[in-house]
Order: sequence, then C-alpha cells, then structure tokens
Amino acid sequence: MRAFRNLCCSFPALVALAFLACSITQAQTAPAAQTPPLPHAKQIHLKHVLVIGQTKGWEHDSVSDAMAAIYNLGKESGLWDTTMRTDTKSITKKDLGSNAKNLGYFDVIVFTSTTGELDLDDSQKADMLSFIHEDGKGFVGIHAALDTNYNWPEYGEMIGGWFDQHPWMTFNAPILNEDPSFPAVRHLPGAFVKYDEIYQPKAWSRDKVNVLLSLDPAKLNYDNNPRIHRADHDFPVAWSKSYGKGRVFYSTLGHTEESWDDPDIRTMYFEAVKWALGLTEGSIASHPRPTPSH
Repeated sequence: MRAFRNLCCSFPALVALAFLACSITQAQTAPAAQTPPLPHAKQIHLKHVLVIGQTKGWEHDSVSDAMAAIYNLGKESGLWDTTMRTDTKSITKKDLGSNAKNLGYFDVIVFTSTTGELDLDDSQKADMLSFIHEDGKGFVGIHAALDTNYNWPEYGEMIGGWFDQHPWMTFNAPILNEDPSFPAVRHLPGAFVKYDEIYQPKAWSRDKVNVLLSLDPAKLNYDNNPRIHRADHDFPVAWSKSYGKGRVFYSTLGHTEESWDDPDIRTMYFEAVKWALGLTEGSIASHPRPTPSH
C-alpha cells in the first residue's frame, strides 16, 4: 500500500519527466532553422584575359562565338577570368577610373576576328606594344586578327604579317601538323582536314615564326586561281613567335560559327591562351619547311 502511495505521489513527476524527454527528442530531430547563406566573395582567378571583338571592316558572324568560347574556357577551367569588349577602351595603361580595367590588370590580349583600323590612338598603340614587348605579356590572334591595323607597321611585326586574300575561300583544308610538341597542336594528328577559311599572309616570313600548322601544298588546287600570291606556296595555318619578352600565337582557324563547336579548335585556342599566359612551354624557334607529301 505504501508503495502504491509513493507511486501515486511521484506520478506527476513522472509525467513531467516524460514530457521533458519528449521535448528534448523533438528539439534534437527538428530541422535546423533555414537561414540565408552568407554571400561569397568574388572568386579571384589566376590570370586575366582581355578579349577584343571590334570590327572596322568585314564583320564575321563568328566573332560572338569566339568571344564566348574564350570566356567559357577560362571559366570552366578556372585558369582565367575574361573581360569582353567591342571597343578598345581598355587598351591603355592610363587610369580609367570608375572600376574600368586597363592593361595593368590583364595578362593576355585576344583579338577575335578584329578587322580594319581599330580605334587606337598613338598612346594606346604604344601601351599595347609595351604590354607585350617590355612587360612580357601575351597576345592571341584569332582568324581576322591578321586583317587588322594595316596602317600600323609595328602591329604587323608583332603578330607576324597581314591578310592577303584567302585563295580557296572556305573549303576542306588539308593541314599538316609541323610541331606536334607544341601545347596548342599536340592533340592534333600529323595530317588532317578542317572546313575553314585559310588566310594567305603577306609581309610574313617562316624564318621569323615557329610554324605550327600549314596547308599541305601537294594537296591544293592551284589552277586558275588569281588570289594565290605566294609563289612559294607556303600557307601557314598557325604559328607561335616572340615579341620582345612577350608570347604571340596566331591561327587562321575559327572563321565559321560551327568551328567553335569543334573540340579540336576549342582545345587549340584553350592551350594557346595558356601558353600565352606562361602556364605552359612551347617553342618559338623557326624550323625548315617540311618536305611536301606526294
């Protein structure tokens, strides 16, 4: 009987303990309150690339594709961030203010099928050349970058020459890989075909560049073609070179919009930018022209 009374007396306490235990269990299993995540600071990439798509002459439909490709390649790899401009405001070492970036911020300039005489005054031209020549930064020229700045002799010296017709227009170009050790072309076979528009250069010399890709002269049609101006039938498709302390890469590939969906082309320019940034090594030494195939 005493035990029963003791149990009755302690019953309220037992109920209270049970309620407390239940509350603790519910608190432990209840989902945490949803709070907004803290804002993330902007990711700082390793390098900074300036892409220029200004056209003062022929406007290629592929300019946007090329600009987007360089942007996406940098973002996907995490190796660089990209500033895209269709003007030349950023090509200067002057302080632009208002958070605008000048050449002091960038490591490589990419010209994506620029054409004609770009909007550059004398001080901008000097700054761009010193950016490459003295500062040891990089330059990558895509397709019509060779069809640019004819009235600026130092530009032709820097990039390696100028456009002088495309003898076969857009065609299935037979291409030879002359330097398979170079990062931008090592993924390509020794001989291959690409549907593209191949430029013929003038004021260009094999002795001043490292030819990476070239047209196979034995597989070209020369009949009744007044646009062929090179008597040596030496038609480079891509090359690397130095300009002072800086690195320069150029390729005529990338004329069509579809070419920018080609993994071979995307990989070539991805590796070209990496090389121009100094992230990889590749030769700039000239070499003899390969013996044509038969």
